[in-house]
Amino acid sequence: MQVRLDGRVALVTGASRGIGRAVARCLAACGAQVGVHYASDRVSAEAVAAETGGTALQADLSERDAPDTLWGAALARFGRVDVLVANAGIFERAPLEADGWLDAWDRTQAVNLRATAALCRAAVRHAAERRAGGEAGVVVRIVTVSSRAAFRGDDPDYWAYAASKGGLVALTKSIARAGAGVAAFGVAPGFTRTDMAAASIAEQGEAAVAAGVALDRLTEPDDIAPLVALLTSGLADHATGTTVDVNGASYVR
Repeated sequence: MQVRLDGRVALVTGASRGIGRAVARCLAACGAQVGVHYASDRVSAEAVAAETGGTALQADLSERDAPDTLWGAALARFGRVDVLVANAGIFERAPLEADGWLDAWDRTQAVNLRATAALCRAAVRHAAERRAGGEAGVVVRIVTVSSRAAFRGDDPDYWAYAASKGGLVALTKSIARAGAGVAAFGVAPGFTRTDMAAASIAEQGEAAVAAGVALDRLTEPDDIAPLVALLTSGLADHATGTTVDVNGASYVR
């Protein structure tokens, strides 16, 4: 069996680094054209785009209208979108005693949940338009990137993060239940060696973080990307609605 995405267009959010970059590279290696979304790091995004033969697309997903603008830019560039990988997210510490606690909560929900919901809405509407034009079967596949925190919760300083990721799991299931030319899947990483997790790894120590993993090393972005490729390939459509743990059994449901 080969996972191929020839002729398909994928929009990957948060693709200038970490998991998103690994996914963009993997999907391109499988034959997809890739829209490489980034928020601020244009240099890194353009490097990924050059490597993958894709296109860098900028949007600050904390802004209310940014998801629709990003989707429109992807359609303008590629003509259609067959795959949406909603990976972009923030991991902001918000101690319960902090004066800016509610602001951090709002920022986290805006980027991690609201923006993803808006992009998924655009994808579902896009699928409906294509089906109305005569396309049959699943025409758009969505993968959301949540976290083990969606299921087990997180430390008190990260209530907002855990809640946003729990929302993603419910959103993914809701989209999948509707069908209508869309298949929706989730992946739930644990600690992964990315820039976003670097501060927590440095604070706790890599040995302490890795001690919770049943394997002999910490999860890397390249451990997650192949599963995303499989889910977007059409070979796993009857798993629509599922969220797959990819965290080295550091959280087993």
